[in-house]
Amino acid sequence: MTEVLTERDDAVLTITLNRPEVFNAFNGALHAALLAALGEAADSAVRAVVITGAGRGFCAGQDLKEFQEVSGSIRERLEQTYHPNIRAIRALEKPVLAAVNGPCAGAGLSLAAACDVRIASNSATFVPGFVGIGLVPDSGGSFFLHRLLGFARAFEWMSSNRKLTAADAHAWGLVSEVVPADGLAARAAELGATWAEAPTRAIGMTKRLFDHAHDASLDEQLELEAELQGAATETADFAEGVTAFLEKRRPRFTGA
Repeated sequence: MTEVLTERDDAVLTITLNRPEVFNAFNGALHAALLAALGEAADSAVRAVVITGAGRGFCAGQDLKEFQEVSGSIRERLEQTYHPNIRAIRALEKPVLAAVNGPCAGAGLSLAAACDVRIASNSATFVPGFVGIGLVPDSGGSFFLHRLLGFARAFEWMSSNRKLTAADAHAWGLVSEVVPADGLAARAAELGATWAEAPTRAIGMTKRLFDHAHDASLDEQLELEAELQGAATETADFAEGVTAFLEKRRPRFTGA
């Protein structure tokens, strides 16, 4: 069985977690396959990435059966499995979209939160998971959810283990839109294609700016903006954008 499927459509790479019989719960093989797929996503020919789940779920978090069987400290296991994938998503200098097609819980929620944008089917649900079995958020969950939702809401949700519907998640700003379940794949492909036609390097640098902004001073952020703006003005897409503006036509960005 292939734990992760990848499919290229022009410049859009779709990564599908593929353990549908357990709602795509993480095990060692899935971690390794996801890391390989994210390596594929780093190819400059890929200009947008979609992550979704096979079957009825997005990702239910850790496979607890495997968790009980594998030895070693949890710190080591997180660093060897979850952390490389979360870091790889944030290191991609292109947009990463989570298309949440069903239950999203525990480390699956952390995975979705690590992506740049999230959309959900109307059948999706979101559950913290961790506190329900006496654990704390991991895999970046506390980092990203604090930034997405604010301290008070993130803490209340993570510590209550309350299930959110897709509509709840949209109202909170956790997802940017909710679509009918049978239209999720098409909408994700549409958004991916739109981003793939955008100036990829500018988007990647914008991602870096927002990652940096939370803990930066104003002067530090101004300095990084100036540095990256200088790099942006040297791209072919900037030249094309200016030319297209002056010629009153739609720009044809190449990602270079």
